[in-house]
Amino acid sequence: MKTVLLSLLAVGTFALTSCKENKEQKSTTETSMKHDMSTMSDSAAMGNMATDKEITVTEAKKSSADLTELYSHYTHLTFALSGDDDKEAVSAAKGILASFPKIDKNGFSDEQKKEFAELEASIREHAEHIADNAGNIDHQREHLDIMSADFYDLLKDFGTPKPVYKVFCPMYNDKKGAFWLSDSREIKNPYYGKKMASCGEVQEEIK
Repeated sequence: MKTVLLSLLAVGTFALTSCKENKEQKSTTETSMKHDMSTMSDSAAMGNMATDKEITVTEAKKSSADLTELYSHYTHLTFALSGDDDKEAVSAAKGILASFPKIDKNGFSDEQKKEFAELEASIREHAEHIADNAGNIDHQREHLDIMSADFYDLLKDFGTPKPVYKVFCPMYNDKKGAFWLSDSREIKNPYYGKKMASCGEVQEEIK
C-alpha cells in the first residue's frame, strides 16, 4: 500500500513538473515569435521608407532640365511684342529656335523624351511663323498665344530656371482671353502692346 501511494505521488509530481515546463516553453516560444514578427515588421517598414525615398529622388532628378536660355528668348519675345516691335520679335523667335539643340536631354526617361519632342515641335512651328512675319505683328501675337500654352506645359513638367508668373489678359481674342508667362508681376501686355500695356492679372506662380 505504501509503495502504491509513493508511486502515485511520483507520477503527480512528474505531471505537474511537465505541465509547468510546457507552459514555460510555450511562453518562451510565443515571446520569440512576437520578437521575430516585430523585427520583420520593422524591416519591412524601413524597406518601404527607403523605396519611397529612392522614388522621390529619382523623380526629382528626372523632372529637371536647364531651360534658362530657351525661356530667356521667350521673355525677350513677350517684351518685344509689348513694345510693338515686330522686328525684335523676329530676333527673339530665332533665339528660341537656336536654343533647343543646346538642351541636354540625356537624363530624360523615354516618356519625357516623347513629351519634350512634342512640345519642342509645336514651339518651333510657332517660332518659325513669328520669325517669318516681320511687319505683321498681329500674326506674331496669334502665334505667341498658342506658344505660351506650350511653354507653360514645358516649365510645369521640366522645371523653371526661376519663379515664373502666368498672366492672363481677358480682352484678347474677342474676349476669350489669353495668357503669357513672365518672371515679374509687373504687367506688360504683349497682345495689345502700348495700346493696353497694363491689361492683365497674375493667375499663377510656377516654381
